[in-house]
Amino acid sequence: MAALIDLQSLWDVVLIVALVIAIAPWFGAYLGRVYLNRPVFGDAILAPLEQAAYRLIGTSPRRAMRPREYMFALLLVNGGVFLFLYVYFFFQAALPLDATHVPGMSWDLALQSAASFTTNTDFTHFVNESQISMGSEVLAWQLAMFLSAATGLSVAAAMIRGFVRKDGTVGNFYVDMVRSVTRILLPLSIVFALVLVLMGVPETFKNYVIAYPITGGTQTIYLGPVASFQSLSLLGTNGGGWYSANAASPLANPTAISNLFLVGVMMLIPFSTPFAFAQIIRRRAEAWPFVGTIVIIVAVALGLFIAYQAIANPALASVAGLGGSANGYPVGQETRFSLPEASLFQVISVYSNVGANNMAIGSISPIAQMVLLFGMFTQSTPGGAGTGFATLLLFAVLAIFIAGLMVGRTPEYLGKKIETSHVKWAALALLIHPAIVLIPFSVGVLWGDPGIVGASSTTVGASAHTFTAVLYELTSEASNNGSALVAGSFNDTTPFWNVTGAVVMLVGRFVPIWAMLQVGGLFAGQSEKPPGPGTLRTASTTFTIYLTMILVIISALLFLPVLALGPLAQVL
Repeated sequence: MAALIDLQSLWDVVLIVALVIAIAPWFGAYLGRVYLNRPVFGDAILAPLEQAAYRLIGTSPRRAMRPREYMFALLLVNGGVFLFLYVYFFFQAALPLDATHVPGMSWDLALQSAASFTTNTDFTHFVNESQISMGSEVLAWQLAMFLSAATGLSVAAAMIRGFVRKDGTVGNFYVDMVRSVTRILLPLSIVFALVLVLMGVPETFKNYVIAYPITGGTQTIYLGPVASFQSLSLLGTNGGGWYSANAASPLANPTAISNLFLVGVMMLIPFSTPFAFAQIIRRRAEAWPFVGTIVIIVAVALGLFIAYQAIANPALASVAGLGGSANGYPVGQETRFSLPEASLFQVISVYSNVGANNMAIGSISPIAQMVLLFGMFTQSTPGGAGTGFATLLLFAVLAIFIAGLMVGRTPEYLGKKIETSHVKWAALALLIHPAIVLIPFSVGVLWGDPGIVGASSTTVGASAHTFTAVLYELTSEASNNGSALVAGSFNDTTPFWNVTGAVVMLVGRFVPIWAMLQVGGLFAGQSEKPPGPGTLRTASTTFTIYLTMILVIISALLFLPVLALGPLAQVL
């Protein structure tokens, strides 16, 4: 175990995490000013462009929306994106930038792909190199990556505004979306793409080159605007990847330095959003309990992941093609990266709902798989762009409500009362997640479509491995994560799984968003009152520990039974 854990690379891991946390307060303050529509760097150039966009849309920053109108605008934009993606994917063979003559997608694969990219999930049921054209990736997929990430950021901003407004409005979706793209996603993705090009990541519109290996024959190496795609997909917590191997491909992630850089890109927005919250509500100390909860959860997850990846695991012996380790490395890990570096990327990716992979998740230790599953169960540590922090706020609302009941005081947060309506909407957002995972999971298992009954091996390990793969897929789709564990365990490209996945992703995205906007609107309809003698002090270490415990207990209770039949069954 000690041989696998390089101490120098552990310091690299600590350094990149510390660097992002040091940057997060500054960048979070910038995010807050963006969503408060305050003057920020770049106004001279970007403000006129934004005003032109507002005139084109027919709106104004001075026009505020209530939750219902905000949600209607959000669905209108995202519905348009969904239809555009579906049509483009279905007819991609007849559209521009298809030099490799990729055929159009089937109706069910186009449905799954359109739902996936619209919802910030980017869970692919196709082979990137042969089933999607460059036009689809550049003109359709990348458009969705901008707008889906902007949607998540806008929802978080709208919900946070509820704590400082008194008129029941939560902002203007069109304005929030435009500023999310112009002030955050577009400039940062350009800068990060340039850095990746300097690190050796391709950026070209040439589809492929033919290589001539020294062993003879030829090899087709697929190219494209990989750097710009990679920077946007990780910055906006989209995930996906230009290559099927994702960030494990040496073209997309050439070195240990690029691997650590991509970790920082993934962490930037999710770790900064609590500070944006503090900037908007004008209480800087309120950010730290959320950051503390996130850091505690991620640190424990990373420690467990590394520990169980560093030891040979006999639980994998019953799964065909897998074993404990190979050449000193855990099965499924890229040898370009040390164990701590590879583990940091994978844990941050899943816990930030990015869903990018730099290792084969279907080959890792069952306990490591369970660690990743837990990150998707919480959806909030730190979660995806915008919606991850909004989910953490919902956990905080429930935690404060429970604390108020325990001490017999009216629960309140930031000077506003938490009433039964807030709790009902928060509970809906948190309970819809296990519902849309476990119901289709049960249908698939009982129907036998995944092949759990009659798997390639009759041993418990192999059957539990396939069981875990199905659970992982649905959990990833429901949490709009996008990482996959399939690894040949079952065929997820059938019409059943394509249609089921599309429904799960759409419900898992837009029902919680509706609940978040409702909670923000309820708070926005209240006047702020000074704290009373029994008010829970939330800017404290005690609240950090309490919130962490509530989050862990709720998430574990919802999913522990099904974990016992999957990863735990492989181990025990």
